Amino acid sequence: MAESLERDPEIEAIWRSVLIEGHRSKFYERLPSSPRCAVCAVPFGGLGGMLMGIRGYKPSRKNPNFCNLCDDRLPRGGAEIDLAVLFADVRGSTGMGERLGPSAFASLLNRFYKAATEVLLAHNAMIDKMIGDEVMALFIPAVSGPQYRSIAVRAAVDLVRAVGFGGGREPWLPLGIGVNAGLAYVGKVGTEGVSDYTALGDTINTGSRLQAEAGPGEVVVSEEVYQEVAGSYPGAEQRVVTLRGKEEATPIRILRPAALARV
Repeated sequence: MAESLERDPEIEAIWRSVLIEGHRSKFYERLPSSPRCAVCAVPFGGLGGMLMGIRGYKPSRKNPNFCNLCDDRLPRGGAEIDLAVLFADVRGSTGMGERLGPSAFASLLNRFYKAATEVLLAHNAMIDKMIGDEVMALFIPAVSGPQYRSIAVRAAVDLVRAVGFGGGREPWLPLGIGVNAGLAYVGKVGTEGVSDYTALGDTINTGSRLQAEAGPGEVVVSEEVYQEVAGSYPGAEQRVVTLRGKEEATPIRILRPAALARV
């Protein structure tokens, strides 16, 4: 997908630097306190957050990992980087919506969004989208750190546990998750008037397809990603599946957090 986008080498260089290295300010890092902007380190909490709030720095409405000014100042465009992507989806949501009715179903989804936000932000994810019964999150080097692939898997396992799998009680939401990693185009995509921070490419599409293979309480990861976390989740079931839109079979691993020792 990235090849069809209009490309500007200077803008790509800016985005690549921000996405891989970040541009944290040592001055902002000295100001108390967390949470902070994942890009520039301006504080949102404590006295530092109060002072910077007076200067106009607040969590971005689009993504609370960014401050609003970093979000606004990044130019339209992006760059190709290696990242991890997580898709979490409620299984059987259509039937669930019919049984519960609109208000009760909306309340359940809000509970899901709250749980997902808490878990994902705790793992330094970039929450890309919350649409209907699905959440999409990105794990990029500058925000999640050099172990972003394994962090994405840990976030997925923790999110499945957060909805009740492995807690000794009946889960309150039938959630399935897919995790993939690889090269993707990340940046602001759209028109000059309306643009959205997102990621595009086969890595993202495959991540969505992996999520479709996950049953309630399961985390499905690509074989490549699994090899980076195999020591923490040994003996995960292996399958070979044909993902929608793919000609070749894809090896996957299935993690079931309810049966895993906590790591």
